[in-house]
Amino acid sequence: MFENLTDRLSQTLRHVTGKAKLTEDNIKDTLREVRMALLEADVALPVVKDFVAKIKDRAVGTEVSKSLTPGQAFVKIVQAELVELMGAANEDLALNAAPPAVILMAGLQGAGKTTTVGKLSRFLKERKKKSVLVVSADVYRPAAIKQLETLANDIGVTFFPSDTSQKPVDIAQAAIREAKLKFIDVVIVDTAGRLHVDTEMMDEIKQVHAAIKPVETLFVVDAMTGQDAANTAKAFNDALPLTGVVLTKVDGDARGGAALSVRAITGKPIKFLGMGEKTEALDPFHPDRVASRILGMGDVLSLIEQAEQTMDREKAEKLAKKIKKGKGFDLEDFRDQLQQMKNMGGLGGLMDKLPMLGGVNLAQMGNAQNAAEKQFKQMEAIINSMTPAERRDPEMISGSRKRRIALGSGTQVQDVGRLIKQHKQMQKMMKKVTAKGGMAKMMRGMGSMFPGGMPKM
Repeated sequence: MFENLTDRLSQTLRHVTGKAKLTEDNIKDTLREVRMALLEADVALPVVKDFVAKIKDRAVGTEVSKSLTPGQAFVKIVQAELVELMGAANEDLALNAAPPAVILMAGLQGAGKTTTVGKLSRFLKERKKKSVLVVSADVYRPAAIKQLETLANDIGVTFFPSDTSQKPVDIAQAAIREAKLKFIDVVIVDTAGRLHVDTEMMDEIKQVHAAIKPVETLFVVDAMTGQDAANTAKAFNDALPLTGVVLTKVDGDARGGAALSVRAITGKPIKFLGMGEKTEALDPFHPDRVASRILGMGDVLSLIEQAEQTMDREKAEKLAKKIKKGKGFDLEDFRDQLQQMKNMGGLGGLMDKLPMLGGVNLAQMGNAQNAAEKQFKQMEAIINSMTPAERRDPEMISGSRKRRIALGSGTQVQDVGRLIKQHKQMQKMMKKVTAKGGMAKMMRGMGSMFPGGMPKM
């Protein structure tokens, strides 16, 4: 997300960062570039005008002129205004009601509402330690009810059955009664996808809302529709008292217009970002972190949180002890590291949150990133084609064994040889991690793992 905007703004602000003095002229040129970058990102025009005007007011004032580094002060202003535009801080779900706290999901057809219900269920269960019941009030699509049942079973939350012969209000009320009997913390009600111009469908969701009085009414919208997402959210908000917005398909949105327009147009906060198809791919929306990513400063806090949630601490501790005892780093350990990276969203998920290194934004290294992702998949296939003994002791892999492994993994003998060589490099690198300054050495060593190497730090 934001790839195009990040690239454009980073170039624009780089020109002004080194300025010893900011004048009306060079601020004017930079503001014009900022304005164009936002419009190209499909941010709504009224939002762009207001945003640029606020930056100009602050930039030509004493805030910048008294600074020792005016250029950097200007970038800080842009960052602060981006944060303000998107909502200042993450707004959590208001679940401090008498249980069950009811969440009503609304949205257009095809926005990914049912998938988001599954993701939100998992988020509440795993991160908030809540018991959850989900129910579908979509009586127009039997497939939606079945989809939600499958998701609930996969995640391990309670599913309340419904069918197309029932009325949405009756379904929702029955689900809440069931949740009370079972002392369940949260009920999530999925509703039928609708068009905001469809008066009959809008009346239906108004009736459901009035009957169940949810503590949260979340509007689910496709980020790839840009500023239209914000306009649609406003139309829904005029009909329903929305409490927040969930942007879906954010991983496919290179512009970011929806994220920058929703709050200003609707007055409602973005609460979550849907980052992919997997049920764990739902992130709380932090405006300050997103602003940093937009300006190419990375999002290290989210990266750390992601690592804490996905990394297997027990495995990591065992590996550290093993290396300290001098037992080495075998190919099974290597495969574990690749799988952990995959759990964190793959190489793309990591690069998106890393800051620019040496003036090169890793998130923009599309070709190298795709090549590395492909290479990592190939590595895993090769390791899986080895015997347990070969994985523990790669030295025993002779020419005939390489041919057998290549055949089993659908690769070439040279690929197997390259993996063994890379594993040796990784072994040396893992030893350095425990030494002084090990992390910096490890990052430099990681360069050998990427096609074309990594930028110098």
